[in-house]
Amino acid sequence: MRRVEHVMGFPVSLRVDDPDVPDGPADAVFAWLREVDRRFSPFREDSEVSRYGRGELPAAALSADLAEVLALGEEFRRATGGAFDVRLPGRGLDPCAVVKGWSVQRAAGLLTGAGLRRFCLNAGGDVAVSGGPWRVGVRHPAHADRLCAVLEVSDGGVATSARYERGDHILDGRTGRPATGLESLTVVAPTLTEADAVATAAFALGEEGVAWAAAREGCEVFAVLPGGRVLRTPGVPVAA
Repeated sequence: MRRVEHVMGFPVSLRVDDPDVPDGPADAVFAWLREVDRRFSPFREDSEVSRYGRGELPAAALSADLAEVLALGEEFRRATGGAFDVRLPGRGLDPCAVVKGWSVQRAAGLLTGAGLRRFCLNAGGDVAVSGGPWRVGVRHPAHADRLCAVLEVSDGGVATSARYERGDHILDGRTGRPATGLESLTVVAPTLTEADAVATAAFALGEEGVAWAAAREGCEVFAVLPGGRVLRTPGVPVAA
């Protein structure tokens, strides 16, 4: 079964290779992601995130989901000394760097909860996979039609933060300036929640973020620096 929808501002594709695939789990995945967009988008005036950011909701009234997202954001803010922050001057509250991986991992849990075992859920290039091996390409930062690596992942998440799609959109929360020390950084982790947040946080840290991400339990890192130099951890699952 294969299905693609445009959700949260990017294409989300689902491929399930189990022999018998009912429609229900896929419907639940995309319904959940649309709900996440309604509730957590900082670009929607009526979302829970926007209302909380404007001070219209007290902390005690937050949903358990948003409280969990904000706790993850605070965890990574502290771990990076403030380089990663969901509250940046001039931007207000914007937890997107946490919400994407967290929500797609939750969607993957809906699939496994329905008894599906072999699937790939790709959300704008960040993927959650199960029952592999699956091959995941890492885009060349300078050439959109080329890969600089192909990873082979059986279960877990793969996320990339980079400058090539959206320009210098990741800010270093310590300075408020764009993070430009890396061209791209890919993280492989047991969950997409971890992979996505670590990739963004490490990118915000700059070149020092490579070692920081590599030191996190279960994380493997493939980074491209300005000039084309590559740093990678020994356990990066590069396909033969």
